Amino acid sequence: MNIGILYIGLAVLIILAAGILFIQVKRTSGAKKLFRAGEEAAGLVGQAKSEAQRLVSQAQNQARQKLASADAEFERMTQDKRRRLNEVERRLVHKEENLDRKIQGLDRRDRDIATKERSLLQKEQEIENEAKRISSVIQDQLVELERISSMTQEEAKAQIIRKVEDEARLEAMQTLKRLDEETRAKSRQLAAEVISGAIQRSAAEHVVESTVSVVDLPSEDMKGRIIGREGRNIRALEVATGVDIIVDDTPEAVILSSFDPVRREAARLAIQRLVLDGRIHPARIEEVVENVKAELEDKIRQDGEAAAMELRIQNLHPELIKLMGKLKFRTSYGQNVLQHSKEVAFLSAAMAQELGLNTQTALRAGFLHDVGKAIDREVEGTHTELSVELCRKYGENEAVVAAIASHHRDVDFPSIEAVLVQAADTLSAARPGARRELLENYIKRLEKLETLAKGFEGVSKAFALQAGREIRIMVDAGKVADERAGLIAKDIAAKIKNELDYPGQIKVTVIREMRAVEYAR
Repeated sequence: MNIGILYIGLAVLIILAAGILFIQVKRTSGAKKLFRAGEEAAGLVGQAKSEAQRLVSQAQNQARQKLASADAEFERMTQDKRRRLNEVERRLVHKEENLDRKIQGLDRRDRDIATKERSLLQKEQEIENEAKRISSVIQDQLVELERISSMTQEEAKAQIIRKVEDEARLEAMQTLKRLDEETRAKSRQLAAEVISGAIQRSAAEHVVESTVSVVDLPSEDMKGRIIGREGRNIRALEVATGVDIIVDDTPEAVILSSFDPVRREAARLAIQRLVLDGRIHPARIEEVVENVKAELEDKIRQDGEAAAMELRIQNLHPELIKLMGKLKFRTSYGQNVLQHSKEVAFLSAAMAQELGLNTQTALRAGFLHDVGKAIDREVEGTHTELSVELCRKYGENEAVVAAIASHHRDVDFPSIEAVLVQAADTLSAARPGARRELLENYIKRLEKLETLAKGFEGVSKAFALQAGREIRIMVDAGKVADERAGLIAKDIAAKIKNELDYPGQIKVTVIREMRAVEYAR
């Protein structure tokens, strides 16, 4: 419609322009020209009218099409809304029918409940009347029983309670004794199965190490080159490595002596490298020793990582890994501490798995329990205290730290996993050939153990057995009764714990024997 109006306005403007043109031509030209201009203007007006009529017709057609489209769209929307309204109305009717049915059901339920309440009230009244009647009968019977038994109700109750208590106490004592015996037998059997299973699964090798190393030489002439002119080479080696180098009559070998196994290993590698290189002089010695020390540091880290990977221990702090690698060159009574730590970790985890405990706690505590030995020669404190400090410093779990703190019974066991770590430590150290001890120290420890036991009154003999892990004590039967024998065992065990240093545990057995001897003549 707007387009049609626009076209009509355009036609009017064209007509006005033609008229103005005609008037102008009339003023300036002659009659002939004016007539031709009029004809042209008439032609233009005709064309404008026809064009305007065409445009108007086109605009009307477009308007009719748009109106028809709008009517169709409106009809479609109306039908959709009518359909949705019909659906909503149908649903409302359905819900209304459901509500009517529910209301009818609730009404029936209310009527049933009211009926049941009346019935219950009636039954409750009957029960109450019956209870009163029974109470009266019981009271009459109690009065009759008191008259017959010449005892009041309270006295009879007290007598029955005393009898029941005595019988219950006796049965409880018998049951407790039986359960204690069964528990001890089962616990011993279970402990033996768990420990034996863990030991069988462990295949650790034990090599007793010493404080000396031997370096093989290709020839006897090499000894002179190692010593150097006026001993300058051997002095340079000893100063650079901190190891005593012994050149004696041993054929084609020199001996390295040091209590520090890391230094001893560095000296051994340095001498081997110098022998292969052939250039042996103080400057070269210092260079080789520095290179060997750097390589040894890297090897220590790799050994620690390899041990952790072998046990599948994850998220271990790099410093702890380095310290554990250093334990490969540390020995305790000749036993390699890293190998010992791996075995303790394996045994602890195996026993924890059998008992359904936290395997990771037992594994980590067993692996790290002796990490303090890596620095105990440099820092003051026992290796247990240093291990606890290091593990706590490098973010180990508190349960792991507590288990490490108690592995030598310095503190009470905080958990079952801690007990397993202590037991695994004892098992690893007690394996035949795992550790060595100086004969003199061994004899002194056994003598001290026997002397301590003989100091108690009534003890006649004491024998240290199983390398000092058990002591058997004979007491005089005339001076010591059976009850006293148990107390003597506890007192001796307490005194051993307070006064002696020992690995693992010591079993104290007190034997009291009574012999009656007669002769027939």
